[in-house]
Amino acid sequence: MTIIIRPAAETDLSALLALYGELNPDDAPLPTKSTRDIWAAIRLQQGRTVLVAALNGVLAGTADCVVLPNLTRGGRSILVVENVVVASAHRRRGVGRQLMDAAVRLAESAGCYKIQLLAADGHEAHTFYRACGFRPLAQGFRRYLDHDRIAPEPGERSRSQH
Repeated sequence: MTIIIRPAAETDLSALLALYGELNPDDAPLPTKSTRDIWAAIRLQQGRTVLVAALNGVLAGTADCVVLPNLTRGGRSILVVENVVVASAHRRRGVGRQLMDAAVRLAESAGCYKIQLLAADGHEAHTFYRACGFRPLAQGFRRYLDHDRIAPEPGERSRSQH
């Protein structure tokens, strides 16, 4: 079993969308033109790397990494990791661990002083990130801006209940 971690390419878009479908199964599919336009914007964004993990030639996971320039901590940047997903058929094979190791290497090569991410609620995700060396040091907050299209978080009231 060979896992190869590399930056995503445009040819990976359909497989990336399938992975994101596992991450957010309630999302409506993106139109092809929107997908290509968004991908073009991502590719042009300086400091952004969408990592993919190929397991025996099949896209098995991804992590979206953004290096944010920073005016604190001696000007050292921050790496933010988002949209981490490993296909359910490929979990527990080291794919996620190798993606996170690649994110750490990316942060180190960019001179970042920290890596930051938000983890979904759930013991499995938290256990995974702890095993990768992350610690729960802060409380995260979110504010969704399009409440009509995004389901409320567990324990939140829907927009119509406010």
